[in-house]
Amino acid sequence: MAAQDELNQLERVFLRLGHAETDEQLQDVISKFLPPVLLKLSSIQEGVRKKVMELLVHLNKRIKSRPKIQLPVETLLVQYQDPAAASFVTNFTIIYIKMGYPRLEVDKQCELAPTLLTAMEGKPQPQQDSLMHLLIPTLYHMKYPADPSKKASPFILVEKPKTVHLLLEFMLDVLLMPYGFVLNEPPARPAPSSPQGGSAAGAAAAPAGPGLPQPPPGMSVYAAKRVIGEAQWSAEQLEQCKLGIVKFIEAEQVPEVESVVHLVVASSDTRHGVATAADLELKSKQSIIDWNNPLIINKMYKVYLGDIPLKTKGASVKHELKHEPVSTRVKLKILPHLLRSRLAAECFPANIQVVYDGLFGANTNNKLLSLTLQFVHHICMVCPDTNKPLGLMLLNGLTKLINEYKDDPKLLCMAYSAVGKLSIRMPQLFTKDIALVQQFFESMCKEESDVRLAIQEALSMMVGAYANLQGALLNLMEALVAAYMGKPEVQVRQVAMKFASTVFASDHVPSRYLLLLAAGDPREEVCGEAQRVLRAVPSKNPEKEGSKPMPSFPDMVAYIQEKAAQRMKTPAKYIVGTSTLPFNPSAFGEIILYLRMCLAHNAGATPVSKSLADMQDDAPAIGRYIHSLLTSDLQSGSTGVKGGEVNPVYIYMDLLQQLLSAVGGIPVMYCLLEVVSVCPDKLAPKFVDKTDWIKSLMNTNKEDVRELAAQLYAVVVSTMSGNQLKMAVQNLVKITKDNHSPETQHGAILALGYMVGRYMSRSKSFSAGDSAHNREQRMSSTLKEDEELIAVATKTIGLFLDNSSPLLAVAACTALGEIGRNGPLLIHAEGEGFTKLSTVENLLARIPSGKETTKMKERAIQTLGYLPVGDGDFPHQKKLLQGLMDSVEAKQVELQFTVGEAITSGAIGTFSGAARDPWTCTDEQYSPPDNVKSNDVVPWVLNSVLAKYIPSQNPHVRQAACIWLLSLVKRLSQHKEIKSHLKEIQTAFISILSDPDDLSQDVASKGLGLVYEMGGEADQQELVSTLVETLMTGKRVKHTVSDDTEVFQGEALGKAPDGQGLSTYKELCSLASDLNQPDLVYKFMNLANHHAMWNSRKGAAFGFNIIAAKAGEQLAPYLPQLVPRLYRYQFDPNMGIRQAMTSIWDALVTDKNTVDKYLKEILQDVISNLTSNTWRVRESSCLALNDLIRGRQADDIIDHLAEIWETLFRVLDDIKESVRKAADTTLKTLSKVCARMCESTGVAAQRTVAVLLPTLLDKGIVSNVPEVRALSIQTLVKVSKTAGARLKPHAPRLIPALLEALSTLEPQVLNYLSLRATEQEKSAMDSARLSAAKSSPMMETINMCLQHLDVSVLGELVPRLCDLLKSAVGLGTKGGCASVIVSLTVQCPQDLTPYSGKLMSALLNGIHDRSSVVQKAFAFALGHLVRTAKDSSVEKLLLKLSTWYLEKEEPVYKSSCVLTVHAISHYSPDVLKAHAGVALPLAFLGMHQAPGPEEEKGEGHDASLWAEVWQENVPGSFGGIRLYMTELIAITQKALQSQSWKMKAQGAAAMATVAKEQTGSLVAPHLGMVLTALLQGLAGRTWAGKEELLKAVGSVVSKCSGELQKPAPGQPGLAEVVDLVLKECKKESLVYKMAALRCAGDVLQSAQHDRFSDMADILIPLIKKNCPESGSGSRRSMEDDDRDEKEKELQTEALLCAFETLGKAWPRNAQTQGCFQVDLCCLMCEKLKLSTWRVQLGVLQSMKVYFQGLLLLERGYQDPNTLSHILTETCAALTFPLENKSYSSVRTEALSVVELLVKRTGESEQWECVSVKSREQLQRSLSTLQTDSRPDLRDKAQELRRHIQSQP
Repeated sequence: MAAQDELNQLERVFLRLGHAETDEQLQDVISKFLPPVLLKLSSIQEGVRKKVMELLVHLNKRIKSRPKIQLPVETLLVQYQDPAAASFVTNFTIIYIKMGYPRLEVDKQCELAPTLLTAMEGKPQPQQDSLMHLLIPTLYHMKYPADPSKKASPFILVEKPKTVHLLLEFMLDVLLMPYGFVLNEPPARPAPSSPQGGSAAGAAAAPAGPGLPQPPPGMSVYAAKRVIGEAQWSAEQLEQCKLGIVKFIEAEQVPEVESVVHLVVASSDTRHGVATAADLELKSKQSIIDWNNPLIINKMYKVYLGDIPLKTKGASVKHELKHEPVSTRVKLKILPHLLRSRLAAECFPANIQVVYDGLFGANTNNKLLSLTLQFVHHICMVCPDTNKPLGLMLLNGLTKLINEYKDDPKLLCMAYSAVGKLSIRMPQLFTKDIALVQQFFESMCKEESDVRLAIQEALSMMVGAYANLQGALLNLMEALVAAYMGKPEVQVRQVAMKFASTVFASDHVPSRYLLLLAAGDPREEVCGEAQRVLRAVPSKNPEKEGSKPMPSFPDMVAYIQEKAAQRMKTPAKYIVGTSTLPFNPSAFGEIILYLRMCLAHNAGATPVSKSLADMQDDAPAIGRYIHSLLTSDLQSGSTGVKGGEVNPVYIYMDLLQQLLSAVGGIPVMYCLLEVVSVCPDKLAPKFVDKTDWIKSLMNTNKEDVRELAAQLYAVVVSTMSGNQLKMAVQNLVKITKDNHSPETQHGAILALGYMVGRYMSRSKSFSAGDSAHNREQRMSSTLKEDEELIAVATKTIGLFLDNSSPLLAVAACTALGEIGRNGPLLIHAEGEGFTKLSTVENLLARIPSGKETTKMKERAIQTLGYLPVGDGDFPHQKKLLQGLMDSVEAKQVELQFTVGEAITSGAIGTFSGAARDPWTCTDEQYSPPDNVKSNDVVPWVLNSVLAKYIPSQNPHVRQAACIWLLSLVKRLSQHKEIKSHLKEIQTAFISILSDPDDLSQDVASKGLGLVYEMGGEADQQELVSTLVETLMTGKRVKHTVSDDTEVFQGEALGKAPDGQGLSTYKELCSLASDLNQPDLVYKFMNLANHHAMWNSRKGAAFGFNIIAAKAGEQLAPYLPQLVPRLYRYQFDPNMGIRQAMTSIWDALVTDKNTVDKYLKEILQDVISNLTSNTWRVRESSCLALNDLIRGRQADDIIDHLAEIWETLFRVLDDIKESVRKAADTTLKTLSKVCARMCESTGVAAQRTVAVLLPTLLDKGIVSNVPEVRALSIQTLVKVSKTAGARLKPHAPRLIPALLEALSTLEPQVLNYLSLRATEQEKSAMDSARLSAAKSSPMMETINMCLQHLDVSVLGELVPRLCDLLKSAVGLGTKGGCASVIVSLTVQCPQDLTPYSGKLMSALLNGIHDRSSVVQKAFAFALGHLVRTAKDSSVEKLLLKLSTWYLEKEEPVYKSSCVLTVHAISHYSPDVLKAHAGVALPLAFLGMHQAPGPEEEKGEGHDASLWAEVWQENVPGSFGGIRLYMTELIAITQKALQSQSWKMKAQGAAAMATVAKEQTGSLVAPHLGMVLTALLQGLAGRTWAGKEELLKAVGSVVSKCSGELQKPAPGQPGLAEVVDLVLKECKKESLVYKMAALRCAGDVLQSAQHDRFSDMADILIPLIKKNCPESGSGSRRSMEDDDRDEKEKELQTEALLCAFETLGKAWPRNAQTQGCFQVDLCCLMCEKLKLSTWRVQLGVLQSMKVYFQGLLLLERGYQDPNTLSHILTETCAALTFPLENKSYSSVRTEALSVVELLVKRTGESEQWECVSVKSREQLQRSLSTLQTDSRPDLRDKAQELRRHIQSQP
């Protein structure tokens, strides 16, 4: 049965469908029946199902042809989601969903889009695909909320991970889909392969057989099919879909991690709309995306590579689902992102697959190659060096590319450089592979320059991989380097040189040889580097085990000799002039120097080639080594054919000679001289036969070479036997006479000097060593001759002392010094000619002379110092020393060091070390012979220096004396005289310490250290205490001033003579005292100033560097106490102290972490010294703190934060400007540091905020120092931006503090201007100020705080806000408070309720501010605040406002009331409506407020604001008044009873409005109330505005007279009203009287009372009095005229009013009329004759009323006589107005009176009372109107005339 019903139903549906004619009807049927019909598909009856199918077929046909018809998609979707529905139903439902969804309006599609997604859950894959196919095009039109955090987004995807996954996959496929793609399905299906036959290999081997369709790149066949769907999108639609997907991702509908790949793929789209959108989105997310997220990277690799069948994985992917790799275009977009990721570089094997695909793939191009190579670089930088296979594959790939690729040199460069990077990362791959190096070297020779550079770079990187080669490989490498060292390309040589220097040990001879060749390279980049490597000081611990820093001298010499011999036979030899060299001169020079270094190194000296003088210091050591070499050679007894040449020393000498002969050169000359001089007895004889050659060297053009050659000549000749020696001397003497060649003379003079010197030195040692007997013998024979010869030689030399050529004079001086050093000069002591005295005087004269060169001066001083050394009996020793000491000129520091040496030598005389042979004996080893005569004058010298020169007034002398003293102390440290005067010496040094000159101070401080070291223990204690006392008390040695004293040294002018110089030493001293180790002051001095002087040769001789190093070690234990103080001292404003302390710091603090280690101590020291009482300490502490906190972490300084801030705030107000500046800098740094600390998350940030805010709020913002305030605010703003929610607990303090700051930080000038501005300017300025305050950083901070508030904080915040509202002065603060309150009402309305009352009263207190802007702000706040307040509070508020309004006179109260009520009405209208009974009557009253004197009636005027409130809240004015009548009357009554006249007037005006608006409808009891109120108001004296009451009374009575007739309780009777009004009419004020009269007229008229006699008493005098007299004769002033004008005007008004009132008061009472009718008529007629037109008009109107009411003209009251009198008068008078030519209105009115008269007399049949005369008068006057300009008047006049004529 049920089945039959179902069939019937279906039949009916069919019928309906058939009947549907229009689309609309069809649509209705479908939308109604389609869903239920589909449900019938689940019927169990076959018949029903068949019927349904039939129906659906019919339906489909009709729908398909009508695309406009809508289907019930929404219902279908609901049905589709029903879990209970049968699959058969859902399958059909989705068909109609697919059909209907695209037909929907776009907006509807968007609305249903989320439902499509929800519907996908758990459905079969094809249906899911179909739904997504529907959804994707809609995405383009979807609207997403701008801020997803606030509004829910349309798609809620969080709970549906599976759906999201499907959707994202589908989207990716859509994005990969090329435009216009066609999938070529095979024509016929191939036979299915056997089920087990389709192995992985088979599938992989034939990816696209003839039958298999080929999907687009990046997609699988299945993916392509589902994107194409049933109806493939056109290219434009596809583009829209892609854009929709990008928009969907932009709107953050899915997590970034999932959607990055989509954006990357979209950014490679071929249509730029899609690509640009995706690119922009990617750029904006660039920083947020974590490129190391495995999800992202794996996804990228998967898309990039597709599904690559890996051999290892057994199961293969079905062909349908196998993804192809993406196109090159997409790859180019993916690679840059992989370059960003560490993880991508570590993903093995995917990374290698990408690399090989990019380097050797079928579709690669140059751009992809380049990116791939960048990726290789990235892998090389990042990948772990343990991944062997990766490295190997990379290396193979790169070498393959390098071998095969030839197109773009840039890419080749990248490939080479990648190999280099790989070698650094995985050196083990390269170590065994020398062939690669060779290949690269080869390529380097062949490639062009760009690539060559890249290979050079790669090889340079690869060097490290070969650093530990051994055995055969090392030999191979050696051969390789040697082969490329000589190539023409400079880069090749450069790299070969690098290999030579790095791969081999530093004692590897062949590689050193190669480097030496490189050092002679013509190109700077090769030779410079090679020289640097060769000359580097060998380090103590060599890198390679067992290797020495340098090769041994014999090995090196032998190797070089062998190579030299080979090269002489090859074209590599070098020809210069006539000689042939094995190496080019520069390489040869390097070889010689390197050999000398090896020699020095083997001899145990420092092998660095410095200046020749320094090299000479090592000579004795080298001598010992050469001796040993020569002796070992003799012992081994090598006597071959070439036995003589085998010894390395001889080979070395040969090489030297070879180079010297060919090229020369000072170093080579020196090396030869050195090797001969250190061992003259064995080596000099070799040169005996070469003296001529040496002589030729003495004639060269280089002065230094001549000097060295002369010495060599002297050494060689002095080993000859006697005769030859004599010959040589004579020969030289002869040569000196030959003045053709000064060079020759120069050489000869020097040679003579050196020879005589050597001779004397030898004879001295003989005399010391021989027995007396031998001496006797020798003396007799040769001595005489020898002495004569020497005397001749000496004299010869002496002749040249005054030579005009400085060259020869210097030579002579040097030669004399040489002789004097070794023995006495054999000349007379004094007398004529060349004597010892003349020599001394000559030399002394040269020292101060301005003509001499420095060299001459140096040599002269040296020679003077030597004279007493060789001659124990030198007669002029003291004169000579005195002369030296007196020779001080202005600054000649270097020279004074020389003088110091000379004085020392001269003072100690024969015991001086200067007498030694410097080649064979060191200063320390030297001991003077026993038999020498002592000529020691040290006591005298010391005394002179201490007594005379140290206290000198001349600073140069003091400085020089200090240097001499230092020299004496250093050189004669063992001398008893020095040891016994330590205290005096110390005092001398201390006195120099305070010199303003740096060097003097420095020398003195060094001297003090030396003195201290020399003393015994007792001495030391005494010395320290003296030093400390002097330094700390500042007692100074006084210099007496004589006439010739130079008081100020050149630079000292402008320096304060306050012992400033001592300050450095004072500080050092206090530093030592604080450690309880006063003697440390010496150590500090050693470490402090390191003057550049000490680095010069003269300075270095004192060896202070070593002392300083020692001092540093000794101070190490005191570091913890020293570090804090030293740290601070480095920032001392005194430059001297700063430098000194920095030197000490650099010397002591070598560990980089020292500051961190002692951070606590440093901080405490610095903070405590910030408030020290000396400004220098305060300033240095500030600067130190600034340096210390920069870049620190929170934990380091958080405990001291508050203290630091507070103290710095104090210092910021320091009395000294530089300290203030330093504090300012530090505070700024601190502010940055704190802001950064608050940024981080975690406890530290919370603690920082907790510490920082109270300090800033309590100490900073409230400070009276403007800088402190400003800085505090800046910091607060910064911190609040970074701290966020952490501010909440501090908000109650922070917000009020910032609000106060809004005013304090405003420029004061604004207040000043504001006070002096006009009202208008002021309000404009104030509103600008307020808006500035609101946009200020403080307000920004407050708003940030407000976001984090809740009920927990309000309890504390509100009372503070209230206090602030009451006590605040500044405009900004008040405005700020108001806006904070408004924000609170928005932010947390419920929480605020308990506090609203308090806030309201606070706001009310402040609302009467002078500034209208503040008033408005407070009112604005109140308008918002009432929303959250209790009803009772609002009630109170409104009542209070009402009271103020009615009682307070000041305009400020009025304006605050209106502003507040207006704000409430505007912002909280519902609240106002709830309290309308109070507010609206007030508003009504307010509407009637008259504008003040300054205001013009306009928009902002109070009354208009009140009106706005009233109009917005009542249903129309009439209804409003009805509604609130009682309240309105109550408030207006109050107003009328007010003390204030204005208020009374306002009440009156309001009352009048009520009366006017309501007049027709006023009934009891309201009428009585209104009237009573008005009458009460009338009582009492007159006041401005009282007229309003009268008008009101008039209008009420006139409109409601009927009601008033009825008696009602509490309602005054008419008589009462009349009496009262008449009483008012008697008031003096004319204006008021007129109002009263008008009122009385209205009342009498409407009440029909007869009170005319009373009125006449008032009116008739008034009329008579106010008659304008005819112009009086007297002239008046202008001002009086003006006043008269006004008076006249008033009189006229009064007249008009009087007549009008007369008319209104004219009663219908015969008796009264009888009394007054004649008089009144006469009065009117009289006025008609003599008046202005206005008065005439008024009189005529009054006359009209009079005649209308005149009872005489009615039957029953006739009195012909009286009437005739009246008419006669009237007619006579009417001629005037009728004939008035000027005013037509007067004529009109007169005509109407005539008409009335004619009519009334006619009606009462009394025409005969009009006399004939009167008729004529009228006719005559009327006839004048015949010519009137107005036709209506003409006609009427004519008519009247005819009428009068027609009367009997």
